Amino acid sequence: MATVADHYKTHLAPVYLWMVGGFDAAVSRGKTEIEAISPNLSSGITVVDLGAGFGMHAIPLARRGCSVLAVDTSSLLLEVLRGHAETLPIRAVEDDLLSFQRHLDSKAHLILCMGDTLTHLPDPPSVEKLFSLAAESLGPNGKFIATFRDYTSPLVGHGRFVPVKSDADRILTCFLEYAPDYVNVHDVLHERNGSTWQLRVSAYRKLRLSPEWVSKALQASGFSVRVEPGLGGMVRVVATSV
Repeated sequence: MATVADHYKTHLAPVYLWMVGGFDAAVSRGKTEIEAISPNLSSGITVVDLGAGFGMHAIPLARRGCSVLAVDTSSLLLEVLRGHAETLPIRAVEDDLLSFQRHLDSKAHLILCMGDTLTHLPDPPSVEKLFSLAAESLGPNGKFIATFRDYTSPLVGHGRFVPVKSDADRILTCFLEYAPDYVNVHDVLHERNGSTWQLRVSAYRKLRLSPEWVSKALQASGFSVRVEPGLGGMVRVVATSV
């Protein structure tokens, strides 16, 4: 079983942009999501983007005039971000999510943890630690916004095989294997090499976090919390420091 960082480094990061439909399409979706969750962002505010990847949210935030600290463990995805950031006010940092405070010079106005990044943490205490760090790092009325997949109701039988994306030269499928507190995600990648197909498989663990648990944990860190539907079947939590 690979770590999340190793899984992305050796398996998922090289095909990630293909998986999400390309850079421009993904950033456009990120822009739409930012406008939906934070329509009144002020220019010049400090934003932390945890699990920033190639900049799906960091790029549109910076284009709106925000100063963005983008943190991710994937050097490959961060290089894509740096290549597109040009003169935008983005500082891309390769580090663990729980270490973001060391790169933050002042209180943030907004901290994002989008996609399914929250479930990548190793255990529930790490999630609680992230919430505590976010509370410490936000100014008055600052917001921590996260999206994640609810894996608490397990898929069964053939439903555990999830088609992700395919074209004439590449097929990506996920197989989900459930345990009480986590789900093993097997990413099965077929790639065409001339007249033959090559198979690569890698697996890593994601946490099975319920919206109720996440909400209570955020409240325990001093946030007021709103839970709502996110994009692509995800759960979105909007937590405001009080």
